[in-house]
Amino acid sequence: MANAKSSSLPSWKNPSGKTLLILLWALALALMALLSSWAGLPWLGNGKLLIALGFTALVTALIGMAVVPMLINLKASQVIQSDGPQSHLKKAGTPTMGGIFFVPVAVAIAVVGTQFNADVMVVGLVTLGYMAIGWVDDWQILKYKSNKGLTPKQKLFLQVAIAVIFCAWLFFYGPTDITNIRIMQFVLPLGFLFWLVATFALVAESNATNLTDGVDGLAAGTGAIAFVGLGLLVVKDNPALAFFCCAMAGGCIGFVHHNHNPARVFMGDTGSLALGGSLAAVGIMTGNLWGLLLISGIFLAESLSVIAQVGYYKATKGPDGVGKRLLKMAPIHHHLELSGWTETQIVGSFYLINTLLAIVAMATV
Repeated sequence: MANAKSSSLPSWKNPSGKTLLILLWALALALMALLSSWAGLPWLGNGKLLIALGFTALVTALIGMAVVPMLINLKASQVIQSDGPQSHLKKAGTPTMGGIFFVPVAVAIAVVGTQFNADVMVVGLVTLGYMAIGWVDDWQILKYKSNKGLTPKQKLFLQVAIAVIFCAWLFFYGPTDITNIRIMQFVLPLGFLFWLVATFALVAESNATNLTDGVDGLAAGTGAIAFVGLGLLVVKDNPALAFFCCAMAGGCIGFVHHNHNPARVFMGDTGSLALGGSLAAVGIMTGNLWGLLLISGIFLAESLSVIAQVGYYKATKGPDGVGKRLLKMAPIHHHLELSGWTETQIVGSFYLINTLLAIVAMATV
């Protein structure tokens, strides 16, 4: 009955995956045009940022045409959680680890396109480092055919280790005023506390994007919009990192060509951890943690929904050891699914919300 009801909705209320791909392209280009204008740049930043976006999207989409069948042949299939939404059981057999082809491509294009800029190479290494953590986790899951990859402690240790190494590099080679956080017109000098905040931001952002990766096209699409917003936010002070962000956005869009509903491939932790680590690294290096927080509003909401669900369950636990649930299921996109929303409705709504958040960030930073 639910499927029949959703299929009878108007197409604009229940868009197809291809429609959402077109919407994603439109939002990314519109955002580039709008934010470039606000930044006082020629339309689309003299075309350099557009080239980074479009070329990376094209290369990623083409490479995916070869890699996705290889992942299928390798039987790198996603293990679907039995306690997740029942509608996801039909996705069993869809290959995962898709991040292995779009993340390195985006990083390589950004490094070459900025003529091996030092900041881009460092952020690129952080991105690949978090991708490597995700790859090990995905590989363990595929190897043992369960949802148990790296233990939470192992994953956290590796995430913190990369964050500490990145912060150490910034301490010696970063801007002298990097410990000052700009919040609108105010400057908050954090001193040593900044390094703790930076480490937390890297770990939290990578885990937040990981939690968002649960519906076809959601993490990659919202990631693309977040990268475009962050890129235009930093373009005046660091055009090389703006180029990097637009290349990452292009990689995400190229991946959505294969990941939109119904998905032919999932990014896995290989991609989702890399996206968060990359966004956080750019935000930290450029002193835009406030802008990063606004642009990452979707990822933050997903994380908070899980924290709230777990906290409420523990707080209401009775003598029988069973507590109450605040949401039907966490993260919040699963709650919306179980409330009657279709996957494409969720994804389309989150794309639009994330675009508004990017505009708010540009207007208030």
